[in-house]
Amino acid sequence: MFDKVLVANRGEIAVRVMRACEELGVDTVAVYSEADKHGGHVRHADEAYNVGPARAADSYLDHEAVIEAAEKAGADAIHPGYGFLAENAEFAGKVEAHDEITWVGPAADAMEQLGEKTKARKTMREAEVPIVPGTTDPAESAEEVKAFGEEHGYPVAIKAEGGGGGRGMKIVEGPEEAEDQFESAKREGEAYFDNANVYLERYLENPRHIEVQILADEHGNVRHLGERDCSLQRRHQKVIEEGPSPALTEELREEIGAAARRGADAAGYYNAGTFEFLVEEEDRDAEAGELLGPDANFYFLEVNTRIQVEHTVTEELTGIDIVKWQLRVAAGEELTFEQEEVDLSGHAIEFRINAEHADEEFQPASGGTLDTYDTPDGIGIRVDDALSEGDELVTDYDSMIAKLIVHASDREECIARSKRAFGEYDIEGVVTISPFHRLMLDDETFVNGTHTTKYLDNDLDHARIDEAVDKWGVESTGDEGEESETTRREFTVEVNGKRFDVELEEEGAPAIPTPETSSGGSPPSGAGGSSGGGSSDDGGETPEVPEGGESVAVDMQGTVLSVDVEVGDDVAPGDTVAVLEAMKMENDIDAERGGTVSQVLVEESESVDMGDVLVVLE
Repeated sequence: MFDKVLVANRGEIAVRVMRACEELGVDTVAVYSEADKHGGHVRHADEAYNVGPARAADSYLDHEAVIEAAEKAGADAIHPGYGFLAENAEFAGKVEAHDEITWVGPAADAMEQLGEKTKARKTMREAEVPIVPGTTDPAESAEEVKAFGEEHGYPVAIKAEGGGGGRGMKIVEGPEEAEDQFESAKREGEAYFDNANVYLERYLENPRHIEVQILADEHGNVRHLGERDCSLQRRHQKVIEEGPSPALTEELREEIGAAARRGADAAGYYNAGTFEFLVEEEDRDAEAGELLGPDANFYFLEVNTRIQVEHTVTEELTGIDIVKWQLRVAAGEELTFEQEEVDLSGHAIEFRINAEHADEEFQPASGGTLDTYDTPDGIGIRVDDALSEGDELVTDYDSMIAKLIVHASDREECIARSKRAFGEYDIEGVVTISPFHRLMLDDETFVNGTHTTKYLDNDLDHARIDEAVDKWGVESTGDEGEESETTRREFTVEVNGKRFDVELEEEGAPAIPTPETSSGGSPPSGAGGSSGGGSSDDGGETPEVPEGGESVAVDMQGTVLSVDVEVGDDVAPGDTVAVLEAMKMENDIDAERGGTVSQVLVEESESVDMGDVLVVLE
């Protein structure tokens, strides 16, 4: 086993990995950006290293900075968690090539083979795993989309080769949409995955999303740990996951699990991974208990070559610690259990606690402070987080701040226990989607298990979400700076990039003024990064606007997909100056009054916060 593991991630997943390491007697190393200086994962680690500014591309995604931190710390392994570098085959290859550091994950070659969707489809087809009718080579033009639609019918899904989670996927309802959607999918693929290639599939209009957890070692042993049902989604983003699926018979469950094992074998895959499938719904009397049987059509969707957010569901069902097994497999150990020994006990549901406004199309919260944070407890309840009361919300990254996982003897009891858990989960100062989850626990379609991936987007009455927020929601608050008789003075010192914390308390002392910029002294105001106006990277400075001119700003967080103007261009009222991806949708950013472009303040692929100015007109 390893002596010291660097966790190349942040938040709850970093803490989850660190806890597994602790139980194995392994020391842990955190990396953090300027925005995460006071993050929970930093507090939890044995040591921590700063890897750059808030922008992920300059910190958590910086290959050299992460590897250098591991070298400084003397770490002999890197665990990537999920997101960031977890599915980056190039980074995995660099770690594999390092003489003294082990990559905790599948081989870089397998990641590349399965990470690019066209290669993965070819591999699965050769392993006799059903794939959705579509192309196995990149599409070159919108004309190919039209030809595919004529042959297979509409709608057609255009998908980014390196995509996932709904990003880089566009739906074409008819030939007149082919051109725009083709270019849009390519643009998103380039922006998010540095890969503009796209492929085509027949779009399944009302499927269930079923995924199978795989564990495999380097000795040829492959096990599947049952399935998870991730059908409750909005814009292809999972919000609630559960297992086992309330819609499958045992026969269909075994068929899908066997297909996942064949796929893993064919790809030479080892470590943890998830094989995702779409299962076509059929006309059945679900309310009477009729399930999808072995005659139902199921199709391979993709492989996630990493630990999943929802791995916790499987852990609760099987009692198998998947993260520990990731570490053991990476250390060369062999799986010690047979497939027949994998037993699913009861039912488990995971709820993603996202800092979002459920009643505003799930728009991410722009800031807040955890004035109260009291988690539920009792039998069958687990909370994965990296939070403490008083923490400020970090808005520079993903909006998920915690996960609530509930386990019980069956689904009915699991839902009842989940209601109790949310009744005990006290979060004040940061808005979350907990009211939405509480609504789902009384929603007839969800409770009956008849929902599909389209339920939230197409069928749910969104007025019910508004009512749930009115009933159970809280408001976000900023740091009020409440006076206290005891002043706590905290200092963060970095020596050769390594973080050291110093804390002093003094009775009756005035608070220390916080400087506008900091390179490692007292904590910066808003340690969670930008919480509204201005970029967190430029200190929030507002550009000067000439008299009679206009600053074109964004009213939501997102990623700039394209900048459509240059300095000197004339812009008319209503003209689009940039395209922003936010909440799984492209949003045109238009000028109101028009003028001549005097400043362009952003670039393609750059992340922006609510209130950031993109373009200045004069």
